Amino acid sequence: MKQTMVIKVYMNKHKSRSKALKVAVGFSGVESVALKGDDMSQIEVTGDGVDAVALTTSLRKKVGYAEVVSVGAAGAGAGAGEQSMDDEKIEANPEPVVWPNYHVAAPLPHYDVCVVRDYDPYSCSIL
Repeated sequence: MKQTMVIKVYMNKHKSRSKALKVAVGFSGVESVALKGDDMSQIEVTGDGVDAVALTTSLRKKVGYAEVVSVGAAGAGAGAGEQSMDDEKIEANPEPVVWPNYHVAAPLPHYDVCVVRDYDPYSCSIL
């Protein structure tokens, strides 16, 4: 199924824009990539079976800050099949993880101390 996704990437220079486009085009399943938005800070990716999370992670590693704005079916009108990540509010209240607060102390090893009191002031200490 063809899908279209929009990813917002922080790109301040022409070099970072071309790097972001190269990363997106080199991703498996991508058919077309275009810059979008007023300040050209969004990348619109169209492809078949493209993993939006993996692509965003790759853009974060190689270019800079990136976030998924929307993912939807390709060819659909604006808003017809898109699911905006900002609009979806997941209100799941997972229970906090509680770790046990006990400490198992391992027994300390016992070392025998042997003191030698045979000191000769005229012997060489280097050897």
